Amino acid sequence: MAVFTSVTLEDLAPWMTQFPLGKAHAIRGIASGIENSNFFIDTEKGEYVLTIFENLNFEQLPFYLKLMRHLADRGVLVPAPVANAEGELCVALHGKPASIVSKLNGSSQMEPQPVHCAEVGAMLARMHLAAQDFEIVQPNLRSLSWWQTTVPGVLHFLSADNRLLMEQELAFQTAFAQTDTYRNLARGPVHADLFRNNVMFDGEKLTGFFDFYFAGCDTWLFDVAVTINDWCIDLTSGELDLARVDAMLAAYHAVRPFTTNETQAWQAMLRAAAYRFWVSRVFDFYQPRDAEMLTPHDPGHFERILRLRISQPVPRLPGVEG
Repeated sequence: MAVFTSVTLEDLAPWMTQFPLGKAHAIRGIASGIENSNFFIDTEKGEYVLTIFENLNFEQLPFYLKLMRHLADRGVLVPAPVANAEGELCVALHGKPASIVSKLNGSSQMEPQPVHCAEVGAMLARMHLAAQDFEIVQPNLRSLSWWQTTVPGVLHFLSADNRLLMEQELAFQTAFAQTDTYRNLARGPVHADLFRNNVMFDGEKLTGFFDFYFAGCDTWLFDVAVTINDWCIDLTSGELDLARVDAMLAAYHAVRPFTTNETQAWQAMLRAAAYRFWVSRVFDFYQPRDAEMLTPHDPGHFERILRLRISQPVPRLPGVEG
């Protein structure tokens, strides 16, 4: 993530004594994303990831960290948070919440093929099922209510055509959320941000999902749509790559079959997934925060994707007549 809060080895020395990891030998910032300050730290027990949370507070964080621990304990490949001597997963560093998690092996696959998409689809379904009995409930903080609050404050940054699109899609999604089809969708904890750079691979083998700090309780189909809209597209045009779409959806369906309601909601959910990131990227682009390493994302990318998901038919979900 971007580095908003600086941390040195001298800062770490007294703080690390509460963790069973020994001394830290090196620290380096991770220059991607725009929400938290992340660092790789080399310790006597190995390499870990330190995160300082810039927006989430101590009350919100147990959901994310305990969810990761819950998933890791059930065989889902995610970073495992490390507790301190008092059993806490989140403790203050420089006055902000901070945590340490295990570092995943491998690297991000930025040019995925169908085989990679199938791996992601199967693991996403396993993650959804494994989280069904997670007891903490926290809503997706970047869902409809956030859009309704945020959109009025960013419309003036947009062209007339894009203002109209943003307002019309908000009206569409608000109405869709009141339908029986939407209300009957399967739901539970979701990652909500499973982009290519949030998954690790060793060759064709998936080694883990990470960066759960946009997770929340939402429809599982929304999580699938977010993932499809990044993993299974041409990044220049936003067009869907049908071979990758089919591979991901078939692999997911083999683990957790899609339902009739999900088939009916599929195009609307692909639109919702594109809209969520268009709104957030407009917000971040035009109202940036200071950071040592900050790369705002292009809002136009998800505007293009949204227009395509509205105007073009989308591939059907497997296994269900719709």
